[in-house]
Amino acid sequence: MALNPDRLLPVEASLRPIARRLFAEVETLPIVSPHGHTEPSWYAENPRFPDPAALFVVPDHYIFRMLYSQGVPLEALGVPRADGGPVERDGRRIWRLFAEHYRLFRGTPSRLWFEHSLQTVFGIEERLSPQSADRIYDEIAAALETDALRPRALYDRFNIEAIATTDSALDDLAHHDAVRASGWHGRILPTYRPDAVVDPDRPGFAEALRRFLALAGEAETWSGYLDAHRTRRAYFKARGATATDHGHPSARTADLAPAECELLFSKVLAGTGSAAENELFRAQMLTEMARMSLEDGLVMQIHAGSSRNHNQALFERFGFDKGADIPQRTDYVGALRPMLNVVGNEPGLTIILFTLDETVYARELAPLAGHYPALRLGPPWWFFDSPDGMMRFREAVTETTGFYNTVGFNDDTRAFLSIPARHDVARRVDCAFLAKLVGEGRLEEDEAREVAVDLTYRLAKDAYRL
Repeated sequence: MALNPDRLLPVEASLRPIARRLFAEVETLPIVSPHGHTEPSWYAENPRFPDPAALFVVPDHYIFRMLYSQGVPLEALGVPRADGGPVERDGRRIWRLFAEHYRLFRGTPSRLWFEHSLQTVFGIEERLSPQSADRIYDEIAAALETDALRPRALYDRFNIEAIATTDSALDDLAHHDAVRASGWHGRILPTYRPDAVVDPDRPGFAEALRRFLALAGEAETWSGYLDAHRTRRAYFKARGATATDHGHPSARTADLAPAECELLFSKVLAGTGSAAENELFRAQMLTEMARMSLEDGLVMQIHAGSSRNHNQALFERFGFDKGADIPQRTDYVGALRPMLNVVGNEPGLTIILFTLDETVYARELAPLAGHYPALRLGPPWWFFDSPDGMMRFREAVTETTGFYNTVGFNDDTRAFLSIPARHDVARRVDCAFLAKLVGEGRLEEDEAREVAVDLTYRLAKDAYRL
């Protein structure tokens, strides 16, 4: 089961040597991870990961959603229940269940990431199966007892230069403060995620909104609310944040008059907004966040187009982020126009767009980012950060937006050990795409080498102001 050194590189005999040479230029470059969901406590407290299941299965919605699709209850996989109900606590039993169903991951990026981690981190080349499950579990568990597998040591081993977490606007960032106070050299950056106090449809929104205003010492008014965001953004920025992140169901934006905003705010605070008014409030807040980014320099990320928590019964038992988020059709051309009319022509502003609707790459996103100075395209996200998804992205957008209106790669993961695996996949796919351009006479190889380095390293640093 040893990893094929030419995995994901072109099979064509004329292109593979070109791709190999390009990949050799980027294979060992540092990892810049400007958007992800690893836990800041890992870097602050530097704990040992408890067991193989807690490392690979329990936190990874790519893995447990596949198992759930085949009838495996999340309780049996140790996924914590929001309602406090019982779940499996025995890591070995969870691991055996994973091994029994490992065939489900054939052909998926999850298998690529998992086997990359097994081999490069643990030196395990044996394929996971019911027969090998206990043996592999024991090897991983023994390694996890060593200091070499603690988060800070892995940060160095993975050659990570900077990594951003994603943090609620209500977070006190105590773990980030602890990292900074410790004197450790790792660069761990918070990211301002205000969804809990921007989306009136979220459970507990009114309570969260009042806590937010109290935290910033602001009145329950529209102007007080905007000032609270400015205060909290400054708090994040003082702790190293360079970006914000907005996970809205749509990309709709608005530019309302102040009196309309005040009325809308009073309704969402009271919990009396209609579905249309709640959507309008979110739309207005994207424009307000863009204005604030123009003021304070924080890069703005918009992750739109997910129908979140689609499985209501699962959401009631387990809460958010449990693999039941589904892509939906998303409009960007009409939706973004109000915001772009306000800030789209500002070259000092960076707004990075992500989508779960691949049909809009060539039709909408590439033309938008290929025109507006404020816009950049984020890499394939979530369901599409896969070899085929990455290749489709490059083929769809490069003709219109080029390489330099994109922002390189970010891994967007909660699974720490998958970070180098995901970056390895992205680097290989980009080199395969560039090799094809060289083979077709559309790029010289020296240009392709420069682009490969830019896609791997420079673009992310520049776009996220790192």
